Amino acid sequence: MKVKRDPHWDPEATPTFWINHASRLLMRQFEQRLRPLDFGMAYLPVVIALEENGTLLQKELAVRAHVEQPTMAALLTRMERDGLITREPHPDDKRASQISLSAKGRARLPLAKEQLREVVGQATAGFSDRERAVLMGLLRRMVSNLGSEAEEGGDHGP
Repeated sequence: MKVKRDPHWDPEATPTFWINHASRLLMRQFEQRLRPLDFGMAYLPVVIALEENGTLLQKELAVRAHVEQPTMAALLTRMERDGLITREPHPDDKRASQISLSAKGRARLPLAKEQLREVVGQATAGFSDRERAVLMGLLRRMVSNLGSEAEEGGDHGP
């Protein structure tokens, strides 16, 4: 039995459909470019926080990356497995770990950023500077309209 399409709702006629579609395509491209470097998009808020601040405690990283502690613990386990961070016991609190970028993480971060820039360039190819500025302004307004919950995704994306 064929389902009749609702003539009053055409998802492809909404900007949110295209934002979601573009986001999925961007994430796929970002992940494909980062995978050979042992990076993932989920790692970026942590890596950027460590790059900007040096060694941090796990709880500090969770706050800066807007991630719950259990999620941060799992993320750090994967990043340590991939050789991007090191963990050292805190000298005053044996339950706490100090997290730092490893030599591999520091060496590969510029390469990861370059891959992200290339994808952004591909996604915005043919856009004028004015069009890029308009798009950024509209997307920022949309995030603002959605409130603080939308902002918790961080501000370190490509």
